[in-house]
Amino acid sequence: MVTDADIARAAKSQPVITDRDIEQAARKHRMPTDAELARVPVPSTPRIDALPQPQTQRRVDLGAVARGYEAMGAPTPSVAAINKGPSLLVFVSFSMPEPALDRMVDQAARTGATILLRGFVDGSLQQTVARAQRLIGQRQVGFQIDPQAFDRFSVGVTPTFVLIKDGATPEPCAAGTCYPSSAFVSAAGDVSVDYALEYFQRAAPTFSREAGTFLSRLKGR
Repeated sequence: MVTDADIARAAKSQPVITDRDIEQAARKHRMPTDAELARVPVPSTPRIDALPQPQTQRRVDLGAVARGYEAMGAPTPSVAAINKGPSLLVFVSFSMPEPALDRMVDQAARTGATILLRGFVDGSLQQTVARAQRLIGQRQVGFQIDPQAFDRFSVGVTPTFVLIKDGATPEPCAAGTCYPSSAFVSAAGDVSVDYALEYFQRAAPTFSREAGTFLSRLKGR
């Protein structure tokens, strides 16, 4: 129980602030006058153009890394688009051997196929762009970063090759938009693009014409 005596003792132990204490604190910590503020130099605007610039041999071309979702059709269920012409998608990973990646990029550039990555290198867009730029070099090839595409076509390993029929229409699905199973064929394995296309011709005769289109480009016909 708290008694009156306890309250009295607590009140006596509290410091008493007088008007003199307030005046002394005000003199010690006074506000600067307008004249004093006017004498304070105003910092100049920093010159951003004078900052050190990173040394780069050439500009990073983000367009070479991500071309959008044209090869996949509409990116959202609300925009249903028809695939114009057959599409060939090559799903890769930077964990693949460098010679295999270089071969994929070379054949994708010759056939008009699109290279797809699941995500960024170490979570960094800058590192991904630099790595893709070194890999692509001067070759003209579509290069996309699209984790949803891996889900859209149930890609679990790389490389995986997906051939989409001419005129295929995407439909709404959990991954945004998906193609019906009858509209595409896929194969996975450490093989070349031309081997995958020839496999499609043998294993999926209904896709023979689409596969032949890309084989003709690859062979320069």
